[in-house]
Amino acid sequence: MATAHTAPTAPATAPRTAVPGATLAVLKAETRLFLREPGSLFWIVVFPTALLTILGLVPSFRAHDDGLGGRRVIDLYVPVAVLLALIMSGLQAMPPVLTGYRERGILRRMSTTPVRPSALLGAQIALHGAAALVSALLVVAVGRTAYGVRLPEQPFGYLLALLLAVGCVLAIGSLICALSRTTKIAATAGSLVYFSMMFTAGVWVPVQAMPDALRRIVQATPFGAASQALDQAARGDWPAWAYLGAVATWALAAGWTAIRTFRWQ
Repeated sequence: MATAHTAPTAPATAPRTAVPGATLAVLKAETRLFLREPGSLFWIVVFPTALLTILGLVPSFRAHDDGLGGRRVIDLYVPVAVLLALIMSGLQAMPPVLTGYRERGILRRMSTTPVRPSALLGAQIALHGAAALVSALLVVAVGRTAYGVRLPEQPFGYLLALLLAVGCVLAIGSLICALSRTTKIAATAGSLVYFSMMFTAGVWVPVQAMPDALRRIVQATPFGAASQALDQAARGDWPAWAYLGAVATWALAAGWTAIRTFRWQ
């Protein structure tokens, strides 16, 4: 008498890698959705440049200051506006989106389709990272053309510091998403971290103009260190490895914790 055979289980997982171009299709779809969000695009791409433009209209900000080594306040605010673009993207825009996908069960449902949920997460991280870089480029361009701010004199050091800062803010944003059960919690947590990071980045007071004791504390934070690294590269010096190391350490710690704590549902 023939015995019943157990159905093979391998085909059940085969479709997850059987569809070519699935990740690219997800990226295209997420890009269309992202471009349909004018609010996010405004705060990420337009607001940092608009803030720099407004600050540049203040006459005293365009005057050379001996206390700043002969530089102008507007010169200090270009790296700050660059970091603001990153903070807007990684801490304000991204966490509610990713948490919303999980809260609505989209990631769980995707786990039963040929497309891995990680493709959706990767697409969101890539889009917000790209938007932050575009905004940073716009800030530098407007600072140069409108107010004569010199382009970074150490471009490779500037790029390295910028990429580390992008990775750091996306890692922190992913950690907020991992630890937040709902979009409301993600938005609240993102706002709390957002305002603290704005301060340490120098939005209200440039790090270089802070009192010595406060500056030493701020320089240990991810965006305080990034602000100093970008400023050094803008002046032509290679960013101090202590600043680059601080940003990289924060990025690795936040990224590792986010991976360990993230849940698909």
